[in-house]
Amino acid sequence: MKKFAWILTLIVALSLVLSACGAPAATEAPAEATEAPATEAAATEAATEAAPAEPFRVAVVMPSAINDLAFSQSMYDALMRIQEEMGGPEMFEIVYSENMFVVDDAAAAIRDYASQGYDLVIAHGSQYGSSLQEIAPDFPETSFAWGTTAETFGQPNIFAYEAASQEGGYVNGVLAATLSKSGTIGVVGPIEVGDAKLYVDGFKAGVLATNPAAVVNVNYIGSFSDVALASEAATTHISAGADVMTGSAQMVVGAIGKAEEAGALWFGTQSNQTSLAPTIVVASQVYHWEVALHEMLALIDAGTLGGQSFKADLANGGEVVEFNADYALPDEAKALAESTIQGIIDGTITITLP
Repeated sequence: MKKFAWILTLIVALSLVLSACGAPAATEAPAEATEAPATEAAATEAATEAAPAEPFRVAVVMPSAINDLAFSQSMYDALMRIQEEMGGPEMFEIVYSENMFVVDDAAAAIRDYASQGYDLVIAHGSQYGSSLQEIAPDFPETSFAWGTTAETFGQPNIFAYEAASQEGGYVNGVLAATLSKSGTIGVVGPIEVGDAKLYVDGFKAGVLATNPAAVVNVNYIGSFSDVALASEAATTHISAGADVMTGSAQMVVGAIGKAEEAGALWFGTQSNQTSLAPTIVVASQVYHWEVALHEMLALIDAGTLGGQSFKADLANGGEVVEFNADYALPDEAKALAESTIQGIIDGTITITLP
């Protein structure tokens, strides 16, 4: 299933045309002079036949909206970047189902996309794992991917991807401790699993490594999507004296709103959250899933449909700490953040998680 191999065939065919057009005209054998146009016609026909009948087709199922400025948007943005690299939707087709909070609905969408012959079906959510484990064996010619996890269930057509979110979390924590004046920092977590837990643990480790006397209050609200609960948790943190906060998942829009009202600083993760509150967002750890997707696409093109897992981290560019240009971050604080990033990459900084 080498969908991209047609490019090479087209180049070869066009080179035949150029060779034929550049050949000197025959003068002694007029009958053979008609072979050049015939060669051009054959090459043109070969080029036409080499063109793909359809683009590489990707379907993705997501638990929230593509513009949630969090988990789902991180995947959507990565796919859009790849689409641009590949030459647009004519070459790389993307379809999606968003707000698939109900796992049974997500499973139905995953199966439907596989039935329609999509080349890669992405189940973007750890809650979709059991569904994918059941569906993938029914479509051995379809490649599936899911995250965040390293588990492929031993299936030859399932890829897995995860984020070392503790790394960007640690950097954010270092900055949070540096900028906090009260020494009290609040964290609004969703459910204590996956990249969300890694991020929270990494953030807390970064805070305490910078200021061991700091107080880090963590509140897991038990939901990825409950904006109202996130708002309540943020209000509680502010009442306890927090002047810096962070959180993970799509529900953080509620927490960011409360932080903005109180003038508390915010650190984002998964997507760049600056646009939600440009005056208080200091920096965001941003997932660049295209690092993993590029490897998947290369393997699929070579005939490997799954069985491998990938990790996004600071070293491979799968995670990037993006600073808010509109926030006046002191030079020494930014330098500390950048040296922390480099230390994590080169191994001179070790992140110890609880």
